[in-house]
Amino acid sequence: QVPLVESGGGSVQAGDSLSLSCTTSDRSGIYDMGWYRQAPGKEREVVAIISWTGDRIIYADSVKGRFTISRDNTKREVTLQMNRLKVEDTAKYHCYEDTQTGTWGQGTQVTVSS
Repeated sequence: QVPLVESGGGSVQAGDSLSLSCTTSDRSGIYDMGWYRQAPGKEREVVAIISWTGDRIIYADSVKGRFTISRDNTKREVTLQMNRLKVEDTAKYHCYEDTQTGTWGQGTQVTVSS
């Protein structure tokens, strides 16, 4: 069973929106989850993190006001709504679950063109 399954990437124009989803196979719902991204030639960076209760959220400065992270523990799902996308948002986006050993998704590509 794949621990994390991501969906929703794609190619869009600058200014468009995309929504990424990540479903975890973990049924406890007690782990913080988040999204990271890695662009070619760059290090992986945090995009947004949400606590397991959903009451604590952190965003990278570069996405504040444009991206929204949310979770539905009944569906074991975390969603990243990305609005007003910029060319510099182009990257492979990875879902992360803060389990004891840390769990990463395979990643989904987001490409934003001008």
